[in-house]
Amino acid sequence: MVKEVERAGIPVVHICTVVPISLTVGANRIVPAIAIPHPLGNPALEPKDEKTLRRKIVENSLRALTTEVDGQTVFED
Repeated sequence: MVKEVERAGIPVVHICTVVPISLTVGANRIVPAIAIPHPLGNPALEPKDEKTLRRKIVENSLRALTTEVDGQTVFED
């Protein structure tokens, strides 16, 4: 689905927990997430720390969304 949306001219960021799968399906902008049961957070953290973690992922995703890419790119922290 990511590739089809991008083919229509809309940039997409794929936030994923297993980067090799995103690479296999052909996503262009890939942002690694935390873990399969909690991709955008870590319930073991204190609420303040979890908010910081989530914000970091979202900011990384927005950076990826606004970056021109030529092919698959993984946006690490």
